[in-house]
Amino acid sequence: MVLLAAAALAVWIYLVAGRGGFWLAWERDETGPIPVTWPAVVAIIPARDEAESVGETISSLLAQDYRGAFSIVLVDDQSSDGTADAARQAAAASADKLTVVSGETLPGGWTGKVWAMQQGVVRALQSEPEYLLFTDADIVYGADTLTRLVARAQAERLVLNSLMVRLGCASLAERAFIPAFVFFFQMLFPFAWVNNDERATAAAAGGCMLVRRDALAAVGGIEAIRDALIDDCALAQKLKPQGPIRLSLTERVHSIRSYPRLEDIRRMIVRSAYAQLRYSPLLLVATIVAMAGVYLAPVGLALFAHGVAQILGLLAWTVMTIAFVPILRFYRLSPLWGPLLPAIALGYMVFTLDSAYQYTQKRGGLWKGRVQSNVNGAR
Repeated sequence: MVLLAAAALAVWIYLVAGRGGFWLAWERDETGPIPVTWPAVVAIIPARDEAESVGETISSLLAQDYRGAFSIVLVDDQSSDGTADAARQAAAASADKLTVVSGETLPGGWTGKVWAMQQGVVRALQSEPEYLLFTDADIVYGADTLTRLVARAQAERLVLNSLMVRLGCASLAERAFIPAFVFFFQMLFPFAWVNNDERATAAAAGGCMLVRRDALAAVGGIEAIRDALIDDCALAQKLKPQGPIRLSLTERVHSIRSYPRLEDIRRMIVRSAYAQLRYSPLLLVATIVAMAGVYLAPVGLALFAHGVAQILGLLAWTVMTIAFVPILRFYRLSPLWGPLLPAIALGYMVFTLDSAYQYTQKRGGLWKGRVQSNVNGAR
């Protein structure tokens, strides 16, 4: 038990001291020097049954204070709820800024969102913009966001400038699981490493990705990630060899999609958790065992062991709690949530196992009625 406790503590010391300071949440969106010229940008919004939120997304994009040419392409991915009409209504006063593309039938070998992105790119490239802004249909932007994104991209010659949008954190389920979702993402992909040209770590957040057109073309376009379920990180991995990329936290951009119930959170995580493990049973087992040792063992040792093992277990739990506090503060939640991280991690372990189970039942990657994981070629 002493060895287990010592190993858990050693892991947490490494995580806080040697993994890019991911837990400090220091990588934030900043602006670069104001450029002399403002390049053309086209926003691309893949949308499937997003009538409730797409109007707010369109309105916030049309309210940008950007000085260059800017337009929006919305790809209506065979929606059944009037998504296209909601978008047009939101853009009624600036109809020339919005183009609505009716999505074509999903071909084999493509995931749904990526296919919609591809159709948006084809339409956007007709105006030859220098940048493409990929955004989801539930994202609302502060008026200066695009200006800041482009200014930094120009100043640092970024091929990708992505923002981890602020997710909703109102319901009990959201308060319990959303900060941890960002915490775990930062642990997997430390933003400081993503932003370091000398490291191979690459990641992005799909809700807001400003991509340089020539860099996208150089990697083969969106088709290069046609079968990706976690499309944002797949795109970042393709783009990083082309030049610098950046991923930052932001409070200027937020998602208006809500997850009021635990079931809503479960569906969000189950959709892609097993894909992150490359659908590998071995990686699944290794992940569950590792999470149990890192998150659950310290609690068990602190509560039920004795002597040195108990002390080490308590220290590991304490370090874990301290590491969780900065992201809790970012979401304006009490630090009292910190000691609950092991219980939250247990929830994520259950959801990950459920994700693997859904995959075996040929329901992997289920999103708005569409199964997207690679089960018997189904997309």
